[in-house]
Amino acid sequence: MVDVLALVEARLRTALGEPDARAAVTFLGTDRVEVLRFADGDIVRYATLGMSARPMTDPAAVLADPVEGPRAELVLSVRAGLADTDKVLRPLAVLASTPQVEGVVVAPGASLDIGEPLWPGAPFSSVLVAEPGGLVEDLELDGPMDPVRFLPLLPMTANEADWKRVHGAQELEERWLANGTDLRDPLRTSVRLD
Repeated sequence: MVDVLALVEARLRTALGEPDARAAVTFLGTDRVEVLRFADGDIVRYATLGMSARPMTDPAAVLADPVEGPRAELVLSVRAGLADTDKVLRPLAVLASTPQVEGVVVAPGASLDIGEPLWPGAPFSSVLVAEPGGLVEDLELDGPMDPVRFLPLLPMTANEADWKRVHGAQELEERWLANGTDLRDPLRTSVRLD
């Protein structure tokens, strides 16, 4: 059987360079999840490593398929030096464990909430899962395994998360775009939603 995580780490290194830090978190009853940090000028990127070890399973499925099913890792990009964003390591590992713990399939357009700030003083406790393929290309695996998708995370304020529940992910993304919102600003305020 192919070592999916070794291939995933190689893809992350190819796309983002060498990680300058890594941390591992293991929750009771789940596989180990690592979070790698990549510095790129004034941007810091955090990528999970471990979520893709197993395919995500539809919660309605009677049995989990050990081979087929969607696989993903999460990527968060923020501006460096404005907040203590390195404290996001544990929350990211929590989010990456969601498919195993809660039996959900994490896909673009989904909201994930950890119920506490992503880092100390952060105005965000939830993220919007964005479309993959921009920063890190999908990693094709040998059939019948699905490719690993690298899903960008966009931090949302509580107001934005509430608004997204009513109007949808696309409407929120259009609102951000129309207002020139810097989604990498770790201290940004909510976009105007009226």
